[in-house]
Amino acid sequence: MIHSLLRRRFSFIAHFAAGTAIVLAPAFAGAQEAPAAPAASSPAQTAVSMVGELAPVPAPTLAAKAWLTLDANSGQVITAQNVDDPVEPASLTKIMAAYVVFDAIENGRLSLDQKVNVSEKAWKTEGSRMFIKPGMDVTVDQLLQGVIVQSGNDATVALAEAVAGSESAFAALMNEEAARQGLTGTHFENSSGLPGPQHLTTVHDLAIMAKNLVTRFPKYLHYYSQKEYTFNNIKQHNRNRLLWSDPSVDGLKTGHTQSAGYCLVSTAMRDGRRVISVLVGAPSDAARSESSLKLLNWSFQNFDTVKLFDNEKPAVNARVWEGEAESVALGALSDTWVTVPRGKAQDVKPVAQYTQPLIAPLTKGTKVGTLSLSLDGKVLQQEPLYVLDDVPQAGFLGRVYDKVRLMFQ
Repeated sequence: MIHSLLRRRFSFIAHFAAGTAIVLAPAFAGAQEAPAAPAASSPAQTAVSMVGELAPVPAPTLAAKAWLTLDANSGQVITAQNVDDPVEPASLTKIMAAYVVFDAIENGRLSLDQKVNVSEKAWKTEGSRMFIKPGMDVTVDQLLQGVIVQSGNDATVALAEAVAGSESAFAALMNEEAARQGLTGTHFENSSGLPGPQHLTTVHDLAIMAKNLVTRFPKYLHYYSQKEYTFNNIKQHNRNRLLWSDPSVDGLKTGHTQSAGYCLVSTAMRDGRRVISVLVGAPSDAARSESSLKLLNWSFQNFDTVKLFDNEKPAVNARVWEGEAESVALGALSDTWVTVPRGKAQDVKPVAQYTQPLIAPLTKGTKVGTLSLSLDGKVLQQEPLYVLDDVPQAGFLGRVYDKVRLMFQ
């Protein structure tokens, strides 16, 4: 198995403030410290913005304004073009609208069987429609299908009003959530994606949005793979053509306006690995589907994603001073995954950097450093390094003994 092979072959280097390095030889259950002689500082490593930079097979050339693929397991960008350029999201806006609605359901402010009275404002909303009417009682479940499957602007406004009282208040909630997710290039003026001078995002932000939705709300992903929905005796098909052309694709959302062009955020799951692609500004419906599938296929075929560490398993067992224990486990608070060019998983080098000396008391969950994952001298990603166990302070004599020992380190 790749996982066990990685465990056997990885070596760790912990760099300390004093300028010494200690080589750590990991066992399957976790790394143990081994003594080392002082060494010069390690050479500076450059970070890669996307792992595709290290791949021997170039990314496909696409007819679109901007695009990006992201591995949902590792969170790494695989390839991208014009990643931070402001773009109109059109109906891709409904990804964040649905996120806010799902959050309201999970927090008990809304329920799937709750009936929503359709307002005149929702009925009059222009663009794609679910064909709801004023005074009509529609359930949240029906409206979600209208938003996600049919891309109905009227359904989106009806849900926005149900959650926040008005569409403008709902847009404010969307912007608050965007800020919480760190989407610095995103601002929403409405819930549905109708054009506005400040209604903008980036393909990077759209990818993060989509990743957060599929990882936090997997129980609602069935809406995104639904191929059609009939309401008020009107059948409409999901505009995401990839649902028919590739069985591994299980969402996510299309968008189109004259100014934004044809846009598609898509996601596929193959062999337990999820990839998200974002493409905006394509010249046609067919082009956005074809280009998105090229991105997905290239990302799956030319890269591996492997789990290096299980949740709360130590990456390093570090020396502790003045504590009841002489060592403490350091690691990530969630599973650590890394995406690499195919066949390069064995060459990944984890490097733990943490505060020295570690003085007790130490509290579980305290951040004390970083775990860098590098390949060919370039950093692929960095994860926070946390204390995984409490270490109480030792008694008076134990603390004095360690203080004396530290003086001779």
